[in-house]
This record gives sequence, structure tokens and C-alpha cells, in this order.
Amino acid sequence: MNHIPTLSPVRDTVQARFPDGRAFNAPPGTTLEAFFKAAQPETNSLIVAALKNGRLRELSHPLTEDALLVPVTAADSDGSRIYRRSLSFLMIAAAAEIWPERTITIQHSLPFGGYYCECDDEPCFEASLLPELKARMQALVDADLPIHQVRVPLEEALEIFRQSGDLEKTNLFAKRRKDYLTMYELNGVRDYFHGFMVPRTGYLEHFDLRPYKDGFILQFPRRHEPNLLQPFEDEPRLVRVFQEYDDWLRIIGLPSVASLNSALENGRMQQTILVAEAFHQQQLAQITTEIASRRHEIKIVLISGPTSAGKTTFSKRLAIQLMAHGIFPVTIGMDNYFVNRDITPRDENGDYDFESLEALDVTLFREHLKLLMQGVAIEQPVYNFHTGMREKGTTLQIGPEHVLLIEGIHGLNPKLVEGIPPEAMYRIFISAFTQLNLDKHNRVPTTDTRLLRRIVRDAAHRGYSAADTIARWPSVRRGEKRHIFPFQNNANVFFNSALVYELSALKRLAEPLLLQVEPGTPERIEANRLLAFLQWFDPIPEQGLEMVASDSILREFIGGSILEKFELWRS
Repeated sequence: MNHIPTLSPVRDTVQARFPDGRAFNAPPGTTLEAFFKAAQPETNSLIVAALKNGRLRELSHPLTEDALLVPVTAADSDGSRIYRRSLSFLMIAAAAEIWPERTITIQHSLPFGGYYCECDDEPCFEASLLPELKARMQALVDADLPIHQVRVPLEEALEIFRQSGDLEKTNLFAKRRKDYLTMYELNGVRDYFHGFMVPRTGYLEHFDLRPYKDGFILQFPRRHEPNLLQPFEDEPRLVRVFQEYDDWLRIIGLPSVASLNSALENGRMQQTILVAEAFHQQQLAQITTEIASRRHEIKIVLISGPTSAGKTTFSKRLAIQLMAHGIFPVTIGMDNYFVNRDITPRDENGDYDFESLEALDVTLFREHLKLLMQGVAIEQPVYNFHTGMREKGTTLQIGPEHVLLIEGIHGLNPKLVEGIPPEAMYRIFISAFTQLNLDKHNRVPTTDTRLLRRIVRDAAHRGYSAADTIARWPSVRRGEKRHIFPFQNNANVFFNSALVYELSALKRLAEPLLLQVEPGTPERIEANRLLAFLQWFDPIPEQGLEMVASDSILREFIGGSILEKFELWRS
């Protein structure tokens, strides 16, 4: 019989356990921040939040029960978002104090780590005003003021938004079912932000303000170096794409999620879908016209972009448009140029790195391109994925009426086409450059749109659960940052594959998949974030999805594409 020890005194404390095995006791209600200060776990960057028994929590969260605490730092995806969100609130609060008559809008992100911002009531932001704003932000950081989470009656919150002139928030939350709204307060300024915050301003040491175009850039650290600001890199074409889409949304009267919801509710669903698709068609027509105008010199069209950008559908629609001009695309399967398995490079984990440029026989690929451009026939290889060896394929020869259409992650890498005359190539970068934001201070990240596209597509066409897709997403993003985004500025043109209505369409399909993610898992944390974000979008009714064009880029993800079985002549 097992011996039961003598009853110990009832503990009147809560215990926080840490991954290294240590445990700390404190009175109930002690904040997670206090426990981390006592434990001081070793991390490479600032701790900005915590996983409490597997659930994301703010550091201001009071501990009322025993729990395992895992630090979340600014180098983690959730931690990075918390830092950027908190920094945005710091800027809004500082601006409200020194420029109470102005309204700042956070427009879009920039690759080196920053948000482009504008003042709504100023046609051109005065750069001379930035030092004043930066100085006030720094003063608030030095004061280490608390950032409080407060529950505000809904009517009171709506009145706050009305008085500040933030009609987008007023309209967005007016139909909220709950009679309260959780807001944040800093130095007397209250605002809504979609997601958690750091507990105090003293956490926000790393930032800068920089004048840019008609506004300014709020700069913050990137995840991979959370304690440093990256050098400024101008991205004029990327900014122009965002600006053009923003201007277009305002022209059609859909500058925010609230206006989209209103359009869907008031019988403008079909109009919204048709106009959004027309925007894509307009971009396609411009690209095709430019290629056709240089048909005697352009022999290669290269297409690249991140996952779930819609490259497959875009490539087929572009091919059809080119054929309407009497130009006949021929596709080359880049995968057929993989080197034999025994010399395939490996990644840091020892796995085969098929995404590396060195996984391709670039020398042979270039040689074949040059021969084809000269009208010489080639014998293209065929890669056998079962044996890991290249085999002999069919012969290919093209004439003056043909153009080579090459799609792949390395399409914009100059090493792939070294030695090919630049005038013989036309490069296209495609991604979903979302500009439709929740409101003036809460952005819709482009990566979230692509992740939701992929979750829906993977479930429908690949048999993957939402948890599977979410688990793979960090690896996918690392590959994009390594092989795709560094070369995007080599493109002749950017194609914006975002559709203003798509999150309302994807919501109906994505929500059930996200709700199936197992509670208590890391993937559920991301699923909860996406579910919370989708709550603000009214779903398009199931019959409304029938209005989506059969050749729409969205069909690549929700199914029913007329182009699914459409194949070009492949070499």
C-alpha cells in the first residue's frame, strides 16, 4: 500500500513554473511581468508577452492559478506584432497630445521594418514637425507609463471615436453584439487596437520617425534583429502599388472594412465583386499590352511571388491575353532542371534544400534559354522525383511567334538568367498587396490574407488541416524572405492580386477550419488570432460565392476555377 504523506498546510500563493524547471510563488493576482522579473529567464530579446499554459497572455495579466509560463519575445511572430502594435499606440497617444487637431492614419508596412503614416487633414505632412512628435514619444518611453486595458461601455466607446473623428471605428463597431469594447489607455488617450500590448511604455525603446513622401515612416525593429533598426531602403514601386490600390478603394467607396460590410449589406455585393475583378483585368491588360508592344525583343517572361499570391491563375490568364495578341507562350518546367539528388544541397537541419538556387542546374538552364532564343532545338531534361535523377525528355524548338513563360520562386533572381540580354526579358512580381484596413490604426497584413488563402486551398485540394498549414507557415515565410522578396525590385512590374471582397468570401470557408485546430497547441494561438481578426468581416452568403468569376484568382483557393485544367504547351 502506498504511503500518503502528512497533509501539508494549504498554500495561499499561486505558482509560476518556467521551462527551465524553476518555480516561483507569489500572492494571487501577481502579474506575469512580476514573475518574469523575478525569474529573469535567458532570452536573446525583450520579453513582451507570455504563453500561460499554452495560451497567449499580456504581461499585465494577473496570475490567479498555478501555471506554466513560457516567454514570448520580440523575436517571435506574436511578440513582434505586440511590439509594433504598442509602438503604434505610443505614436497615436503622443500625437493626440501635441496635435489634437490632426488624425494620423497607419497605411501600410515597409519591408525594412516600418509603417507608412499620413495625416488625413494635411495634403502634405511637414517634415519639420517630426522631431516634436519623436521627442514626445521618447518622453513617454522615458516616463515608463502604464498601458492599461480597459473595458468600456459600447456607447461610450463609440462617442470617443465620434469625437476623435474616427468614423471608420464608429461604423465598424456600431453593429457589435456585445455591449462593451475592450480598449487601451495611455496617458489619458483611449483607442481600440486589435491584439495585445506591452504593459508599459518603457518597453518601446527602439523606434524612429522618418519623413517620406506625403507622410512619414514609423520605424521599428524586424524580428530577426529585434534590438536594431534596419537601414532605410526606399521601395518606390511597392509604395506606389499600395497607394494606387488605396486610391482605387476610395474611388469606389470602399476605404475600410466597415464600408465593405455596408456595401455587402446594402445590395452592392455583385457590384463590389465585379469591380474588383475588373481591377485585375485592367492590370492584366496593361501588362499584356506592354509585352505585345515589345514582342520582337521580349522572348522570356519571368513570374515570381510568394505562396498563395495567385501565380498559377495569373500565369494562365496572362497566357490567354498574350494569345489574343498573337503571341503564343510556351512554359518551361523549372523543376526539371533539379540537379541529381546526390548533389542536392542541404539546409541547416540536414534536409534536402530544394528551394535553394543551387538545387537547380543553372548552367544548363541558361544554356537552354540561349539556344531557344536563337531558334535552336533543345532536349529538355525530365526530373524523376522517385529516383532523384534527371532523364531525357522531349525536344523543343520555338519560333518568332512564341514567348517562354517561366514561373518559379527564383524567377527574379538575376543569377538564374545571367548572360541573357535584359531587353529580352520581362519580369513580373505578384503578391496580394492588401490596403483595405480595419480602421485608421489597425492594418490588415498582406501575409494574413495569403495565409487564409492557403488554409482554404490546402483543406480543399491537398487534404491538409488548418493546423498543418499554420505549422508549415513559418518555414514557408523563411523561404520567401530568403529566395523571393530580396529580388522583387528586379521586376518590370508589380501585379496586385488582392481582391477587396476576398476576406468576406474566405471567412465562410476559413472559420470552420480554424475552429477545428486543437486547443492548447501553438497552432491554436494563431488560429485564435485569425478568428478574432475575421470577426469584423461580414461573410458573403454561400450563394454570393457563385458571383465570383470562374477565372478569378480567388477561384484558385475556393475552387471552381475554369482554368484548373487549362494547360499551355509545355516543353
